Amino acid sequence: MDHISKTDIALAKDGDAKALEALVRGIQTRVHKLALRMLADPVAAQDATQEILIRIITKLSTYRGDSSFETWTYRVATNYLLTARKIIANDPGLSFQMFADDLLNGLADEENSASEDHVMLNELRLKCTMAMLLCLDREHRAAYVLGEVLEFDHAEASEVLEISPGNFRKRLSRARTRVQGFTASMCGLASPAAPCSCRKRLPVAMASGRIGTSPSSGLLQAPAFEEVEKLALRSQAGIAAAKLQRATGPLTPLKDYAAEVLKIIEPPG
Repeated sequence: MDHISKTDIALAKDGDAKALEALVRGIQTRVHKLALRMLADPVAAQDATQEILIRIITKLSTYRGDSSFETWTYRVATNYLLTARKIIANDPGLSFQMFADDLLNGLADEENSASEDHVMLNELRLKCTMAMLLCLDREHRAAYVLGEVLEFDHAEASEVLEISPGNFRKRLSRARTRVQGFTASMCGLASPAAPCSCRKRLPVAMASGRIGTSPSSGLLQAPAFEEVEKLALRSQAGIAAAKLQRATGPLTPLKDYAAEVLKIIEPPG
């Protein structure tokens, strides 16, 4: 998050248009990244990001400085992602078993596995690792994204989620155990003995429209497939899942929300 001074926040609270626009620009990338990691759907993440930014603007007067502005921003964003009716209604309700069954039913044999198409293999890797987190319920997903992916310290993450540090540690531990166990048992990047590999999965994923036929522009800055393969091989089993989850690049939003959001808050005329 770009540095936002107390002066900037005070001016924005007083309705200074330039300060408010700068504030939105300063927070939009991280809000979008959180939304994308929680929803694993670029379109839904864009909609959620806009709604969260509107909520932050309309709630700005309630910010008293008891916590850092960054922590407060993540609290507002996470609360929306956990409680908004639209988010709850569209949650796919996946389980790790359902995800495993889908992967195993969509694998090509060695003869028909993908060639060295590292761009689309990387696209599949990124979307699969993000979709995997949908197998966690929203509360455990939020704990995992904050604590393991975004690497918040436990005190700050518990403040964001408004639970005790002890409860956060328990929630994160349960989520980490599930993600690590699934990754080790299913993902060929984390374990060469695992049944699923990106090369076996790619032909079916492309044919079924799961990932399209060209790379997503929002994922182009992620580490290359070859780099992540090497990283996974060098990682101990216990940390391979986290390393793979973090290797997504900045996940920069594809649009600048500031002007658009401010028009909604203060329509012309």
